[in-house]
Amino acid sequence: MNERSHQLRLLLEVLLLAAICYFFFFYGLAAFGLVGADEPRYAQVAREMFQRHDWITPTLYGNVWLEKPVLYYWGAIVSYKIFGVSDWAARLPGPVFATAMMAFVYFWTRRFRNGAQLDAMVMTACTAFVFAFARAASMDILLVAPLSIGLLAWWAFYETGKRGWLALFYAAIAIGTLAKGPVAVALAAMIILVFVALRREWPVVVRTLWLPGILIFCVIALPWYVAAQHVNPSFFREFFIQHNLDRFATNRFQHKQHIWYYVPVLLAATLPWTVFVFVALARGVKMLRESKGNALMAFLSIWVLVPFVFFSISQSKLPGYILPSIVPCGLLIALYIRWHAEQSAKASPVLTAIHALVSGAILALVLIAPYKLYRLPVPAVVFKIALPLALIVALAVAVVVFARGYAAVRIATLLPLAICVAFVLRAAGPVIDATQSTRSVASRISGSYAANEPVLLFDVPRQVEYGLAFYLDRPLPAAPPDEVVKFGTAAAGNQSRAKTLKDITNSLPPTSGNYLIILREGDVERFASEVPPNYQLEPFLRFAPQHLDIYHLRDTTP
Repeated sequence: MNERSHQLRLLLEVLLLAAICYFFFFYGLAAFGLVGADEPRYAQVAREMFQRHDWITPTLYGNVWLEKPVLYYWGAIVSYKIFGVSDWAARLPGPVFATAMMAFVYFWTRRFRNGAQLDAMVMTACTAFVFAFARAASMDILLVAPLSIGLLAWWAFYETGKRGWLALFYAAIAIGTLAKGPVAVALAAMIILVFVALRREWPVVVRTLWLPGILIFCVIALPWYVAAQHVNPSFFREFFIQHNLDRFATNRFQHKQHIWYYVPVLLAATLPWTVFVFVALARGVKMLRESKGNALMAFLSIWVLVPFVFFSISQSKLPGYILPSIVPCGLLIALYIRWHAEQSAKASPVLTAIHALVSGAILALVLIAPYKLYRLPVPAVVFKIALPLALIVALAVAVVVFARGYAAVRIATLLPLAICVAFVLRAAGPVIDATQSTRSVASRISGSYAANEPVLLFDVPRQVEYGLAFYLDRPLPAAPPDEVVKFGTAAAGNQSRAKTLKDITNSLPPTSGNYLIILREGDVERFASEVPPNYQLEPFLRFAPQHLDIYHLRDTTP
């Protein structure tokens, strides 16, 4: 290949990288509002730091909140400063970090395993958990991106002996430590030690423990930790003991699951490439004692398995914890396909058929999902459309792969996957917004005559508390905060929650004005008789998608 052709190919591949990162990470970030409890909570912490011009101490509703490190908040603060405070701006750090990770994956693979870079890029970026978490306002992708860059940099050092790669390894792990704490160091150390131990190459450990690299780590990671401890004397106990050691060793935060919990999570997280992941993983495990040229697949397999085992042992389990195991899966598949092509082997009919059926099933599930979110029966006509389309997609994927081999897997799978993502963002986005986010509820309140009235919450899910806190951005009522269940008080400070409507209304001072009270659908019937004489309870809004009732608590005092 001449120089001109080489440059043209590089340009086309970089353009494809940019297109994939834009579509899977950035496109439609505002298609639906912040969901769950974590997204609006993290977005609110960043907003308060931004408003206070404080780059050290995270706060939630004015209370010091030391659960997570600061990297996400810094990214969101910069985003708010440039674009203003919004839900999509709160999500922007994730796509930026994911894009940086994918650019590194592409150029790293092109440098060390040229020919596999397109598969590595597509199969990493288009894995379910990678693009889902990349689009979220959370810390997970901000941990995984530098951790992945760091581990690939370490492998480059292992293969070339050049210490510039080792310096990058230490810098990246330091950034990961700012994203989610000591888990970045623990995972990197365990993955490298297991790999070295199984290959009995102990001198590599000595070469890795490089004093300038350790200094680089300290210069990047330690200043914020030292400043946080200086400003907040309880930082070490709250962050390291409660939110790291206790989270791993106990069920203090009530995220206990079975030890096999991450088996189905891993199956779902690696869609649509799941079947290829396990075939490539099996081959990588076999290569542990083979030549250095094959050791990369072994390293990637260990990279998949170590976080999987580590978090399976943990007493606290959440789906996002497994994300560090997902990024190497794309690289594993790319190397497996490259090896398969070198062997001139034919595509396995069984493997191809399973992958094709999975690709078709994803499309069918996406078409059915809006009805499930609304908890409505799926009309027969939807099944009549979804099932034939799924079979057509499965047949098309199978034909292409059988005709062109595994090298065509990425193209055959990418098109239906892109259609699914576009459907979720454009067609199913409003459904997700209505059923999973409080953005619509807040919009109805803000556009009403009660827009400026204080809001009280009674026994609603945490995601409603945190979501309304972000979207309404209201000050607390004048009543003492430990007596009023309002967004932020119970959630942020773990203060006592009201048990009855009377507990709420009794906390209101006489002639305190009007309020909005948000309850679970139907709950108000139990407490209608407990409204104080000087208040009148009037229906305001029933938000059926989330089974919420909103009442206007009107002060009738003359």
